[in-house]
Amino acid sequence: MEPTSDRVALGRLLHERAYRDQARRELLIDDLIKVDLLESQGKLLEVKYSQRMKEAARWQVLYYLCYLKRLGVTGLTGELRFPKERRRESVVLTEDAEREIETTLREIRRIEQLATPPRVEFMPICRRCAYLELCWG
Repeated sequence: MEPTSDRVALGRLLHERAYRDQARRELLIDDLIKVDLLESQGKLLEVKYSQRMKEAARWQVLYYLCYLKRLGVTGLTGELRFPKERRRESVVLTEDAEREIETTLREIRRIEQLATPPRVEFMPICRRCAYLELCWG
């Protein structure tokens, strides 16, 4: 669904053009997650267009850090960057966040096993999501 989303295309463009002066490496891991690393600083970056979905973006980075920790990669911190707003926010994987991620992953696995997905309410944010057609189409 993402290749047809204007918002995803805008985010990709911002991602490519932001922070060009910094040496960073994009890694696709297990064909599942794609992360940006600032190698000299040991930071995992996530560049976002705005802070509108900051909490979701924070959990995205926490999941990435947790995933990498499971693979044996330690010592990384995360950072959210909002170049249009000239803001950044540090993200650190804590034991509490790890527990919450584990709980969420268990819940996702439980839902995957259901014969039909649980009913959910349409939310205003759904209108802008790349997956609108998949969920509501």
